[in-house]
Parts: sequence; C-alpha cells; structure tokens
Amino acid sequence: MVSKPKDQPAPKRGKQPDSYTASDIQVLEGLEAVRRRPGMYIGTTDQRGLLHLVFEIVDNSVDEAMAGFCSRIEITIEANNWVTVRDNGRGIPVDKHKTTGLSALETIMTVLHAGGKFGGGAYKVSGGLHGVGASVVNALSRKMYVEVRRDGKVYRQDYERGIPKGALKTTQEPKQAHTGTTTGWLADDEIFDAIEYDYEVLLQRFREMAYLTKGIWIRFEDKRAGHERDMNFCFEGGVASFVRHVNKGRNTLTARPIYIESTVESTQVEAAIQYNDGFSQVEFSFANTINTIDGGAHQTGFRSALTRVLNDYARKQKYLKDDDANLSGDDVREGMVAVISVKLPEPQFEGQTKTRLGNADVKTHVESAVAEGLMQYLEEHPSDGRRIIEKGIMAARAREAARKARDLVVRKGLLDGTMLPGKLADCSERDPFQCELYLVEGISAGGTAKTGRDRRFQAILPLRGKILNVEKARMEKMLAHEEIRSLITALGMGFGETMDLAKLRYRRVIIMADADVDGSHIRTLLLTFFFRYMRPLIDEGCLYIAQPPLYRIQVGRQHTWIYSDQERDQHLAKVKDGQKAHVQRYKGLGEMNPEQLWETTLDPEKRTMLKVNIEDAMKAEEIFSTLMGDEVAPRKKWITGHAMQVKNLDI
Repeated sequence: MVSKPKDQPAPKRGKQPDSYTASDIQVLEGLEAVRRRPGMYIGTTDQRGLLHLVFEIVDNSVDEAMAGFCSRIEITIEANNWVTVRDNGRGIPVDKHKTTGLSALETIMTVLHAGGKFGGGAYKVSGGLHGVGASVVNALSRKMYVEVRRDGKVYRQDYERGIPKGALKTTQEPKQAHTGTTTGWLADDEIFDAIEYDYEVLLQRFREMAYLTKGIWIRFEDKRAGHERDMNFCFEGGVASFVRHVNKGRNTLTARPIYIESTVESTQVEAAIQYNDGFSQVEFSFANTINTIDGGAHQTGFRSALTRVLNDYARKQKYLKDDDANLSGDDVREGMVAVISVKLPEPQFEGQTKTRLGNADVKTHVESAVAEGLMQYLEEHPSDGRRIIEKGIMAARAREAARKARDLVVRKGLLDGTMLPGKLADCSERDPFQCELYLVEGISAGGTAKTGRDRRFQAILPLRGKILNVEKARMEKMLAHEEIRSLITALGMGFGETMDLAKLRYRRVIIMADADVDGSHIRTLLLTFFFRYMRPLIDEGCLYIAQPPLYRIQVGRQHTWIYSDQERDQHLAKVKDGQKAHVQRYKGLGEMNPEQLWETTLDPEKRTMLKVNIEDAMKAEEIFSTLMGDEVAPRKKWITGHAMQVKNLDI
C-alpha cells in the first residue's frame, strides 16, 4: 500500500521573514520570456517542440505561396544539425519600422507579436504568425541568421539566443533578380532535451503542405551522416491527391475522390472524399495548411453537411423508407477517407501550437460549401451515390448488431468491470495511477509473470494465442472474441460510446510478448485494437511495450542482460583475454524463471519500456491499413522493402 504523507503543521500566521514588495515583481523584456517558459510557445522541449521550430519557419514560406508570391521552398538539415529554409517569395521587408525604430526584419525576429499578418494587407490568409513564430525560433536557437533577397540586394543579420550580433548588413548584387528569404538556425541544446530531428515526421508534414498548396514545389534534404536523403514534392491535384495517397492499396467505391472547392464569403473551402470497403474512418482537417489535429469548426461543419446530404439523398432516391431511421454520422463515415482544408483571413487557433480551429462562422461556411458540392456530385454520379448509401446502410445494420451484442455482454456483466475475467491476476492497490496491467503472451509466460510480479501494484492478464485482427472485422464479431472481451473488461473503462477514460483501472497498460516473429505479430494485433477502438488510451500516454532482454552474458560470476545484437557485440569486445563468456539467447519469456523476469522486465527500477504515441496520425493510419488490411499486394511490397532490416529471425 502507498503510505499517505504525515500531516504537516499549518504555517504560522503573521509577518513572514521574506517581504513581498514591488522589487519582487519581475518584468521579462524582449524574448527572455520565451527562453524562461518555452513550453508556453512550442508546447514541449522534447522532439515535438524541436520539430515545431521547423514548422514555424516553413509555415511562413507557405504563407508566401498562398499569397501567390512563392513557388519553391527548400528545407535542409545540415550535417551539424543546422536547419536551413529557403524560399523564392517576396523577402521579409528590411526598411525601418516607424514604431520600433529598427529594421522590419529585426523587428520581426526580436519582438513578439510583430508581423505582417494582423492587418490583412500583405496576407489575405496565413498559417504562421510571421514574427511570433519566427521570434520564438530565434529565442530558442543558439545561433540564427536571416538572409533576404529583394530590390536587387542581399540583406543579412545574425543572432545569438535571440539577440542581434550586429546591424543589418547589405550587399549589392545587381545580377540577381530573384527574391526570397533564407533562414538558418541551430537549436539551443540548453533548451531542448536532445537535438535529434525525426526525418519521417518532417517528411510527412512537408508532403501535407504540398498537397494543401497546389503547385508549390517543396524539396527536403537531409545531409546528416547516415541519414542522407533528398525528396521532392509537387501536387497539382491538391487535397484530391492527398486522399488518393491515403487510400492507396485499398478497394475504393469510386474511381476518383469527390472534390469540392468553393469560397463562401472570405473562407476558401477545399475538400475531398473517397470511400473504401474498410470499416475505419480517416479524417484530416487543416486551417491555412496547419494540421488541426483536434478538429474544430471546419470539421464540425463538414460532418454536419455530410450526414444531412447523404440522408436527404437516400430518402429522395428511396434507399431509405419513410419508417427507416436516419443514418448516423458514424454510419456515413465508415470506410471514408476525407481531407477538409480551409483558408481564412483571421484564423482563431486554440494556443500557439494550433491544434483546433475556433472560428464559429467557419462551420456555416464549410457546411454550405460541402452540402452544395456533395449534392451536385451525387446527382451527377448516381451509381457512386448508390454505392455510398448502400455502405452507410450496411454500417447502420452492423452498428445495430454490435449494439445488441454489446448489450448482451453488458447484461451478462462481461464488460462493466464488475465481473473480472477469471484468468486476470489483479493487484491489491486500488489507485489507478499506482497500478499497471501486463498483457502477457501465452498462459505459460503468464504464470511466470504472476509469480515474479509485485502483487501490490502489478496485474497480469495472460492472452491465449493471437487476438482477432480488428482491421478486418466489424464490431459485433470483435465483441464475440473472448480474449478481446477479457481485455476490455480488465481495463474497466468501457467500450464504444460508453468509454470513459476516468474509469480506467490501470494507468499503465504494458504489452509483453516474446522477441520473435509470433511475438511481433501479437504486439501488432494488440496495437491495431488499441489504435482503432481505444485511441484515448494511447493519446493519454497509458500504453507501453515491454522490452525483455535478448541475451544473458555470463563472465565468471557476473552476468549482464543484453537487449540488442549491437549491445551484445560491444559487451563481448570488452571481455578480457583468457576470460570465457557464456552467451544465452532468450527466444521467449517462458525461458526465464520468475526471478529473472522480475529483474529484467517487471522491476520498475531496472526495466526498459517503450511508450506508445502517435506522432503522425496519417502515417499510422497508412501502416495499420497496409499491414493488417485485406489487400495483399501493398503488404508484400512493404515486407520486401524492409526485408533487409530484419534481425533475429527465427526460422
């Protein structure tokens, strides 16, 4: 049991030793506030915050493209971790600013809330807050420079931790007629946990930008040793190309995406929709090319229009009878891939990290544009309309069957947590934040884990065999699967519409499987289930993957646990001449005794675990669909493309 802290005596009233006066009030000037509290501006100081710096600068170049003045953007990660962004836009102004008395460039780079996107003159629409983002990047960089090409000249200014290292320099170059801005920076290692850029996350974001800005050419080059890569993007099809990319390898109901483009008042609306024969729905929403991962008004308007128009069309064409219930939002979105993108003059994002759009009028604008465009498409393509409606009706029937199945198991007490599965070895602690649940591959390994665990806070749920691949199954079939029901019941948070994260019985859910092919398959099946049906568990940071060792190396009386081939080779290289090293390879968890399993995988003081998170929802969607979907060809291509990366293959 966790002991409660002893009661502390209340502080004595009266005058305290330290006085509280005006001298205790600090005023942070310039960019000092950003360096003191970086999380307020970029969210975190881990890799996500580091990547946010890149996105802020690139967003500014994309804004130039949306304004019609930029057609090319080049992003480079140098070998020394410098990042350079170069565009052929108009170039940041360099003339003297009347308020600050500084050049416009220096004002933008050193003053918060200074930029060209507040009055609507230079930019009708924008994603970046030119000056807010740029000045934040400057403040959080050890070194930075900005080079501006305009008016037949080249202007440059250098900075160090947000402070200019001299005045704006000018170079006459009459032979160069092109314009644009080049920004380079080295992130400050005093601010960030590590300076490590994730190429795949950056690549995906730049691909999105190219989809969302028709005709723009984006080049991304990585020059770091061992990471040398160079990619180019340019899409004339806009978000329709985006949807085709997401649906790649799936059986689609329509040959081409439904494409909608319209301007309602001051809001530019672009949307693309295409259905496939799968069961999951995929939606991506953007505002001024910013990925609003938490949705907002534009997504609400899109969903409302989609549900209303498809129901109206279904009744008009007599696919739904007078006494039939309307299709729900979930029904009409099953198997749908959609991208909704809006561009508007004054986006109201929730916070600097811009995860949700709050403009209330945008909902009406998007709803109007999507309703008109979708109805026109259905009228012109009746065969496509029939297939879409029939899929929605099948989804409604499956939803009703799933509801009945869920109600049945609830009546039997199989999902409400009151009747825990018999094979669950629960812990004695009742505070969920102190509890953890191990999902163990196999009954044998489960027995070992039950013996080796700490019964106070560690619960063990053995899983027999491989669970159902939920990517290929509807909900009613999934609820009929005993292992999945046991898992849902043990977690205690409910399922589907009744899911409540506050009822989760364990704040750490740990997948523990063998380090072989079967173990990898089981992990993938479980990850698919959590991604499709218990996404809040991942978003809340409650899902982990245990890392049992691969080897035990004994030299004399001392032994060491080894977790990779590279670590094994490094350890053996340190063995002195004349010493004999005994190497034992562990294929499965069942080969360990309870004491060894505790020492390596269960002990919080010594174990290694991977936290499951979703850095890139689109990439995750693509991987799960490829690996776990019905289509064989994309999976075969993926396997053959990664075959040379396989290690420890058991044949």
